[in-house]
Amino acid sequence: METELSTDVEKLSETSETQDIDTDDQLDLNQLDGLPFSSRYYKLLRERKGLPVWGAKCEFLDSLMSSQIVIVTGTAKTGQSTQIPQWCAEFCLSAQYQNGMVVCTQIHQRSTVELALRVADEMDVNIGNEVGYSIPLQTCCSPDTLLRYCTDDVLLREMMSDPLLEQCGVVVIDQAQEHTVSTDLLLGLLKDVLLTRPELRLVILSAPHSTEKLLHRYGSVPQICLEGSRTCEVVYGSGRRGVKDYLCSALRLALEIHQNQNHGDIVTFLATEQEIECAHAILRRKGASLALSHGKLVPVSLCPGDSLSVLSEGSKSRRVFLTCSPSEDLFWAVHSIRFVIDAGVQKRYVYNPRIRANSIVIRPISKSQAESRKQLAGPTGEHFLGRALPAESIPHILESDITSTVLFLKRMEIAGLSHCDFIDRPGEIQFLYSLSNLFKFQSSILNNLIHESPCRRSIQVELGKVEGF
Repeated sequence: METELSTDVEKLSETSETQDIDTDDQLDLNQLDGLPFSSRYYKLLRERKGLPVWGAKCEFLDSLMSSQIVIVTGTAKTGQSTQIPQWCAEFCLSAQYQNGMVVCTQIHQRSTVELALRVADEMDVNIGNEVGYSIPLQTCCSPDTLLRYCTDDVLLREMMSDPLLEQCGVVVIDQAQEHTVSTDLLLGLLKDVLLTRPELRLVILSAPHSTEKLLHRYGSVPQICLEGSRTCEVVYGSGRRGVKDYLCSALRLALEIHQNQNHGDIVTFLATEQEIECAHAILRRKGASLALSHGKLVPVSLCPGDSLSVLSEGSKSRRVFLTCSPSEDLFWAVHSIRFVIDAGVQKRYVYNPRIRANSIVIRPISKSQAESRKQLAGPTGEHFLGRALPAESIPHILESDITSTVLFLKRMEIAGLSHCDFIDRPGEIQFLYSLSNLFKFQSSILNNLIHESPCRRSIQVELGKVEGF
């Protein structure tokens, strides 16, 4: 009996060892680097499957297979900026990257780097190898890079040496609703590139409100609409205008929240750095006079370009983040935010071609910007908006100096400016004054008046955005 039992145990152990070996042999391998997936990959995969965009994966890949252009619309935190480029990489991988790599454009440098780091983590690869990024004065890529995030102006500059984007198989244009000059120019040029390269794919990620304009431009192309997660309630403020009005209202509201609410940090979006300095001084002075029973009020100033390196002040403190940054990406990692106070305005540089100068004006933000900021408060927070907003902000190309844009189109050897299919075409006055500037620069060069002079440096500043002087 004991002999039979020992024999059965030995057989069972041998079977178990064989199963272990088979399990090891069946480990899923990453097709990008050939290594087994890590445990973190599966953890992030579970999070990815919970995103609103995940349910549209099959529909998106089918659309990408059958159409050159695919439009995806959705609100913030749907996951489209991280998942769509990965699916495009899978699409190119199925074709052995015969048509090129995937490039995804962003309008802000910070979000470009952060998205590349996040996607590299989700794909379980090292940043700079299979996944990389390119921003002005910094590139983190290699010959093995298959998915690259870059700012829209970087890709535009690359088109001067590679007009047909021969290295790209799929181009993803993110945040198309913001209508930056570079993004609008890219969309205009890519429409012609698609005619020359039938194998190239263009994916446009935008907010829902800009769908009508895109469909009117591109015709009957596949459109995928993403439903976002539940968001907080929006409380609108007074409709009165004036800098002093919305600044005082925002500070008064922040103090009321601190005295009446139990927990949660506050983010206040203002228009200028001067307003941030003023608000910081007022909150610091007012906070010192409040009763300690409400907790400590800690104002934190964050201007564009600053990093969020603020440590927690303890359980009885409430931070009030003051920022005039056009992007809310800085605060996605701060999970303690429960209140968003949005003045609903932003600082814009508007070019006057008649006097050839920029002026700073305060303009309302778009509904898509307000919607994205609202997501910071989560489903249980509150979003206080200072005013009703227009559906879409004025495209930057209509309020900018387009001299560098006209020069870029000349460098691209496009036969006449009328052949460039602008989404929002600049006015004739803008074209006339930009051509006048170019003729003036050309005349100065021909007359040899700018040889190693301050005038030459000023011209380089004007045209260096595109020329790369």
